[in-house]
Amino acid sequence: MNISMIRKFTLIAVSVFLLHFLFVFASNTISSNTAVVNIDEKIVAADPSSDLKKTSLYDSLRLNDLGLSRKAYDFAMSGYRTLLASGKVRNKQVLSIADFSLPSSRKRLFILDLEKSKLLFHTYVSHGRNSGREAANEFSNEDGSFKSSIGFYTTQDTYSGKHGYSLRLNGEEKGFNDRALSRGIVMHSAAYVNESLIKTQGYIGRSQGCPAVSENLHKSIISKIKSGSCFFIYGTDKYYASHSRLVNKLV
Repeated sequence: MNISMIRKFTLIAVSVFLLHFLFVFASNTISSNTAVVNIDEKIVAADPSSDLKKTSLYDSLRLNDLGLSRKAYDFAMSGYRTLLASGKVRNKQVLSIADFSLPSSRKRLFILDLEKSKLLFHTYVSHGRNSGREAANEFSNEDGSFKSSIGFYTTQDTYSGKHGYSLRLNGEEKGFNDRALSRGIVMHSAAYVNESLIKTQGYIGRSQGCPAVSENLHKSIISKIKSGSCFFIYGTDKYYASHSRLVNKLV
Protein backbone atom coordinates (compact mmCIF):
# COMPACT_ATOMS: atom_id res chain seq x y z
CA MET A 1 0.00 0.00 0.00
CA ASN A 2 1.50 3.37 -1.05
CA ILE A 3 1.64 6.50 1.08
CA SER A 4 -1.22 8.19 -0.82
CA MET A 5 -3.67 5.37 0.03
CA ILE A 6 -2.59 5.35 3.68
CA ARG A 7 -3.33 9.05 3.90
CA LYS A 8 -6.79 8.52 2.37
CA PHE A 9 -7.70 5.74 4.86
CA THR A 10 -6.43 7.86 7.76
CA LEU A 11 -8.55 10.85 6.65
CA ILE A 12 -11.66 8.68 6.31
CA ALA A 13 -11.14 7.14 9.77
CA VAL A 14 -10.71 10.55 11.40
CA SER A 15 -13.82 11.87 9.64
CA VAL A 16 -15.94 8.91 10.81
CA PHE A 17 -14.70 9.37 14.38
CA LEU A 18 -15.51 13.10 14.37
CA LEU A 19 -19.02 12.53 12.98
CA HIS A 20 -19.70 9.88 15.64
CA PHE A 21 -18.49 12.21 18.40
CA LEU A 22 -20.67 15.10 17.21
CA PHE A 23 -23.76 12.85 16.96
CA VAL A 24 -23.32 11.51 20.52
CA PHE A 25 -22.73 15.02 21.91
CA ALA A 26 -25.83 16.41 20.20
CA SER A 27 -27.99 13.51 21.41
CA ASN A 28 -26.88 13.97 25.01
CA THR A 29 -27.52 17.71 24.84
CA ILE A 30 -31.07 17.24 23.54
CA SER A 31 -31.84 14.59 26.16
CA SER A 32 -30.49 16.80 28.92
CA ASN A 33 -32.59 19.80 27.86
CA THR A 34 -35.70 17.67 27.51
CA ALA A 35 -35.24 16.31 31.02
CA VAL A 36 -34.98 19.83 32.44
CA VAL A 37 -38.21 20.88 30.73
CA ASN A 38 -40.04 17.83 32.04
CA ILE A 39 -38.82 18.46 35.58
CA ASP A 40 -39.97 22.09 35.40
CA GLU A 41 -43.39 21.02 34.14
CA LYS A 42 -43.76 18.59 37.02
CA ILE A 43 -42.81 21.27 39.53
CA VAL A 44 -45.39 23.67 38.12
CA ALA A 45 -48.11 21.02 38.10
CA ALA A 46 -47.34 19.98 41.67
CA ASP A 47 -47.39 23.52 43.06
CA PRO A 48 -50.88 25.11 42.80
CA SER A 49 -49.58 28.29 44.44
CA SER A 50 -47.01 29.02 41.73
CA ASP A 51 -47.40 32.25 39.76
CA LEU A 52 -47.88 30.32 36.52
CA LYS A 53 -50.69 28.24 38.01
CA LYS A 54 -52.27 31.33 39.55
CA THR A 55 -52.22 33.23 36.26
CA SER A 56 -53.51 30.34 34.19
CA LEU A 57 -56.43 29.75 36.56
CA TYR A 58 -57.63 33.37 36.37
CA ASP A 59 -57.23 33.35 32.60
CA SER A 60 -58.44 29.83 31.85
CA LEU A 61 -61.66 30.36 33.79
CA ARG A 62 -62.07 33.79 32.15
CA LEU A 63 -62.78 35.34 35.53
CA ASN A 64 -62.08 38.79 34.14
CA ASP A 65 -64.91 38.33 31.64
CA LEU A 66 -67.20 37.34 34.52
CA GLY A 67 -66.37 40.55 36.35
CA LEU A 68 -63.95 39.44 39.05
CA SER A 69 -61.36 42.13 39.75
CA ARG A 70 -57.79 40.99 39.15
CA LYS A 71 -56.76 42.75 42.34
CA ALA A 72 -59.45 40.91 44.29
CA TYR A 73 -58.17 37.63 42.89
CA ASP A 74 -54.52 38.40 43.64
CA PHE A 75 -55.37 39.51 47.18
CA ALA A 76 -57.43 36.36 47.69
CA MET A 77 -54.63 34.08 46.53
CA SER A 78 -52.07 35.87 48.70
CA GLY A 79 -54.17 35.62 51.85
CA TYR A 80 -55.17 32.05 51.08
CA ARG A 81 -51.54 30.95 50.83
CA THR A 82 -50.65 32.71 54.09
CA LEU A 83 -53.57 31.20 55.99
CA LEU A 84 -52.83 27.79 54.50
CA ALA A 85 -49.20 27.98 55.60
CA SER A 86 -50.27 28.94 59.12
CA GLY A 87 -52.54 25.90 59.38
CA LYS A 88 -55.78 27.89 59.58
CA VAL A 89 -57.15 26.58 56.29
CA ARG A 90 -58.24 22.97 56.60
CA ASN A 91 -60.34 22.72 53.46
CA LYS A 92 -57.60 23.76 51.04
CA GLN A 93 -59.47 22.77 47.90
CA VAL A 94 -61.97 25.63 47.95
CA LEU A 95 -61.48 29.40 47.83
CA SER A 96 -64.45 31.81 47.94
CA ILE A 97 -64.26 35.44 46.86
CA ALA A 98 -67.01 38.01 47.35
CA ASP A 99 -66.02 40.94 45.14
CA PHE A 100 -67.78 43.91 46.72
CA SER A 101 -66.20 46.29 44.23
CA LEU A 102 -69.14 45.14 42.07
CA PRO A 103 -72.74 46.25 42.71
CA SER A 104 -75.18 43.72 44.16
CA SER A 105 -76.97 43.57 40.81
CA ARG A 106 -73.95 41.62 39.52
CA LYS A 107 -73.06 38.04 40.30
CA ARG A 108 -70.10 38.78 42.57
CA LEU A 109 -69.58 35.60 44.59
CA PHE A 110 -66.96 33.35 43.01
CA ILE A 111 -66.28 29.92 44.54
CA LEU A 112 -63.25 28.19 43.07
CA ASP A 113 -62.04 24.61 43.20
CA LEU A 114 -58.28 25.16 43.22
CA GLU A 115 -57.35 21.50 42.84
CA LYS A 116 -59.59 20.86 39.84
CA SER A 117 -59.28 24.38 38.41
CA LYS A 118 -63.04 24.82 38.23
CA LEU A 119 -65.53 27.57 38.99
CA LEU A 120 -68.05 25.89 41.28
CA PHE A 121 -70.45 28.79 41.84
CA HIS A 122 -70.88 32.25 40.38
CA THR A 123 -73.86 33.93 41.95
CA TYR A 124 -75.34 36.83 43.92
CA VAL A 125 -74.40 37.72 47.49
CA SER A 126 -75.69 40.49 49.75
CA HIS A 127 -73.83 43.13 51.74
CA GLY A 128 -74.77 44.96 54.91
CA ARG A 129 -77.53 47.56 54.71
CA ASN A 130 -75.35 50.36 56.08
CA SER A 131 -72.44 49.57 53.77
CA GLY A 132 -74.31 51.13 50.86
CA ARG A 133 -77.36 50.62 48.69
CA GLU A 134 -76.35 49.26 45.28
CA ALA A 135 -72.71 48.71 46.26
CA ALA A 136 -70.71 48.25 49.47
CA ASN A 137 -68.65 51.39 50.04
CA GLU A 138 -68.21 51.30 53.82
CA PHE A 139 -67.06 48.49 56.09
CA SER A 140 -67.05 48.00 59.83
CA ASN A 141 -66.02 45.52 62.50
CA GLU A 142 -68.39 47.01 65.09
CA ASP A 143 -71.40 45.22 66.56
CA GLY A 144 -74.66 46.89 65.57
CA SER A 145 -73.14 48.69 62.60
CA PHE A 146 -75.11 46.60 60.11
CA LYS A 147 -72.13 46.89 57.79
CA SER A 148 -70.13 44.21 56.04
CA SER A 149 -66.65 43.42 57.36
CA ILE A 150 -63.87 43.34 54.80
CA GLY A 151 -61.10 40.76 54.78
CA PHE A 152 -60.36 37.06 55.18
CA TYR A 153 -62.45 34.50 57.01
CA THR A 154 -62.25 30.80 57.60
CA THR A 155 -65.48 28.87 57.48
CA GLN A 156 -66.56 27.07 60.64
CA ASP A 157 -69.42 24.74 61.57
CA THR A 158 -72.98 24.76 60.29
CA TYR A 159 -76.17 25.12 62.32
CA SER A 160 -79.92 25.60 61.90
CA GLY A 161 -81.08 29.06 62.93
CA LYS A 162 -83.77 31.61 62.07
CA HIS A 163 -82.56 31.58 58.46
CA GLY A 164 -82.35 27.78 58.33
CA TYR A 165 -79.14 26.06 57.33
CA SER A 166 -76.35 28.54 58.07
CA LEU A 167 -72.56 28.70 58.29
CA ARG A 168 -70.47 30.46 60.92
CA LEU A 169 -67.54 32.58 59.74
CA ASN A 170 -64.44 33.35 61.77
CA GLY A 171 -62.78 36.65 60.94
CA GLU A 172 -59.01 36.20 60.65
CA GLU A 173 -57.98 39.87 60.53
CA LYS A 174 -57.73 41.84 63.74
CA GLY A 175 -59.41 45.21 63.51
CA PHE A 176 -61.18 44.39 60.28
CA ASN A 177 -63.38 41.34 60.89
CA ASP A 178 -62.24 39.53 64.06
CA ARG A 179 -65.57 40.28 65.76
CA ALA A 180 -67.53 38.32 63.17
CA LEU A 181 -68.46 35.47 65.50
CA SER A 182 -69.61 37.76 68.31
CA ARG A 183 -71.54 39.89 65.80
CA GLY A 184 -73.26 36.81 64.41
CA ILE A 185 -71.84 37.31 60.91
CA VAL A 186 -72.73 34.10 59.07
CA MET A 187 -73.62 32.87 55.62
CA HIS A 188 -77.32 32.15 55.34
CA SER A 189 -80.12 32.18 52.80
CA ALA A 190 -82.36 35.17 52.16
CA ALA A 191 -85.46 35.64 50.06
CA TYR A 192 -84.23 39.13 49.10
CA VAL A 193 -81.29 37.67 47.17
CA ASN A 194 -83.00 37.16 43.83
CA GLU A 195 -83.02 38.55 40.32
CA SER A 196 -86.63 39.76 40.47
CA LEU A 197 -85.62 42.55 42.86
CA ILE A 198 -82.87 43.61 40.47
CA LYS A 199 -85.50 44.03 37.75
CA THR A 200 -87.79 46.12 39.97
CA GLN A 201 -85.36 48.20 42.05
CA GLY A 202 -81.93 47.71 40.48
CA TYR A 203 -80.27 45.83 43.36
CA ILE A 204 -80.86 42.87 45.68
CA GLY A 205 -81.82 43.23 49.32
CA ARG A 206 -79.29 43.89 52.06
CA SER A 207 -78.46 42.11 55.29
CA GLN A 208 -77.37 43.18 58.75
CA GLY A 209 -73.79 42.48 57.70
CA CYS A 210 -73.98 38.84 56.63
CA PRO A 211 -73.02 37.59 53.16
CA ALA A 212 -76.43 36.11 52.39
CA VAL A 213 -77.07 34.00 49.29
CA SER A 214 -80.18 32.76 47.50
CA GLU A 215 -82.56 30.22 48.95
CA ASN A 216 -82.04 28.00 45.91
CA LEU A 217 -78.27 27.72 46.31
CA HIS A 218 -77.45 28.20 49.98
CA LYS A 219 -77.41 24.51 50.93
CA SER A 220 -75.16 23.56 48.02
CA ILE A 221 -72.80 26.47 48.65
CA ILE A 222 -72.53 25.99 52.40
CA SER A 223 -72.00 22.25 52.07
CA LYS A 224 -69.13 22.88 49.66
CA ILE A 225 -67.26 25.61 51.58
CA LYS A 226 -67.82 24.56 55.21
CA SER A 227 -65.23 23.11 57.60
CA GLY A 228 -62.22 25.36 57.26
CA SER A 229 -62.10 26.84 53.76
CA CYS A 230 -60.93 30.38 52.98
CA PHE A 231 -63.57 33.06 52.36
CA PHE A 232 -62.50 36.55 51.26
CA ILE A 233 -64.60 39.72 51.11
CA TYR A 234 -62.94 42.26 48.85
CA GLY A 235 -63.77 45.94 48.66
CA THR A 236 -62.15 49.08 47.30
CA ASP A 237 -60.86 50.21 50.69
CA LYS A 238 -57.44 51.90 50.64
CA TYR A 239 -56.94 51.61 54.39
CA TYR A 240 -57.48 47.85 54.28
CA ALA A 241 -55.19 47.43 51.28
CA SER A 242 -52.35 49.25 53.03
CA HIS A 243 -52.82 47.77 56.52
CA SER A 244 -53.92 44.16 56.04
CA ARG A 245 -51.04 41.84 56.93
CA LEU A 246 -52.38 39.27 54.50
CA VAL A 247 -52.41 41.40 51.36
CA ASN A 248 -50.39 44.60 51.75
CA LYS A 249 -47.24 42.97 50.39
CA LEU A 250 -48.91 43.11 46.98
CA VAL A 251 -49.70 46.83 47.10
